[in-house]
Amino acid sequence: MNNLKILIYLTAMLGVFSVIAGCSKKADNPSNPTPVPVTVTDIDGNVYHTIKIGTQMWMVENLKTTKYNDGTAIPFVTGITPWSTLTTPGFCWYDNNAANKSVSGALYNWYAVNTGKLAPSGWHVPTDAELTVLTDFLGGESVAGGKMKTVGIIEDGTGLWYSPNVSATNESGFSAVPGGLRKNTGEFQYIGILCSIWSSSVSFEVLSFYRLLRNDVGNIYQHNNNKGGGMSVRCIRDF
Repeated sequence: MNNLKILIYLTAMLGVFSVIAGCSKKADNPSNPTPVPVTVTDIDGNVYHTIKIGTQMWMVENLKTTKYNDGTAIPFVTGITPWSTLTTPGFCWYDNNAANKSVSGALYNWYAVNTGKLAPSGWHVPTDAELTVLTDFLGGESVAGGKMKTVGIIEDGTGLWYSPNVSATNESGFSAVPGGLRKNTGEFQYIGILCSIWSSSVSFEVLSFYRLLRNDVGNIYQHNNNKGGGMSVRCIRDF
């Protein structure tokens, strides 16, 4: 009888240890880039979906706020000459067409990024190092771009990128769209072809780091651009 009690006890304890081990295994695997049912709202009332990629939480859409998180309006600059002479914050819609807001978001110069007030509370514009963490988690510069780009092409009505949209799978859920850019000289270029995302990090006196994705490759590139250029912004959650 005593032997039977011992056997029952050991069997029960084995089951407990198995449950604990299973829970521990799940807890040790935080890097699965699966969507989380969370949204964040900016001061304008725009709602953004979020996704966890590795240890980071990202917005799934480009920022489109017209105000800083303290309620102050961001200067809206449309003219080529006024834009080209800016050394202070400014934003615009691609081609000065507000219809581009819903999908592409706004284009901000780096002076607006540098205020530290673009992102909603609890979020921020990523540093160059944080963008490198994202790239590395997705396998490095040669493949991460394809894992970040939305799928489909403009020509057949299945997507936002011009053909060939090489290697696009969006398996990360980052959902990068080709919002183009505005040069520091004021011209708009490359919508449907390029996705350019500012970092908050300075590279040289008049240049700052950004990331570039293109329709013709699956890479993501680290580049620097004149601070007066207009590019997209993606926000990352504070930790």
